[in-house]
Amino acid sequence: MTNAAVVVILLVAALHLWFMVLEMFLWTRPVGLKTFALEADFAEASKTLAANQGLYNGFLAAGLIWGALLVANGRDAFGVAAFFLVCVIVAGVYGAVTVSRKILVVQALPAIVGLLLVIIAPHA
Repeated sequence: MTNAAVVVILLVAALHLWFMVLEMFLWTRPVGLKTFALEADFAEASKTLAANQGLYNGFLAAGLIWGALLVANGRDAFGVAAFFLVCVIVAGVYGAVTVSRKILVVQALPAIVGLLLVIIAPHA
């Protein structure tokens, strides 16, 4: 897998770690309220749900980091990387359809780029 693919995979992982922090720890804080355009009372009422959602974003980031570490250790990680990138793409498309089209650009597009790079990269 090429270095470009690894860099994009790690970028997507970093995005999902940030989403996790926003949803688990900053949901009711000013940055969380502004990011998600939330009213304080709604954020307070939904913070457990948001934390659960954040945990899933953390799992996506962990899987992407796992794939990148496999590559860094000279292993072919096509299956691991492709699986987690497809999970991110599906979540991004669903979010774009149900919440905001912005999610397609912020979440799904980087994962699509990563998946394309993983597909065209030579595999061991």
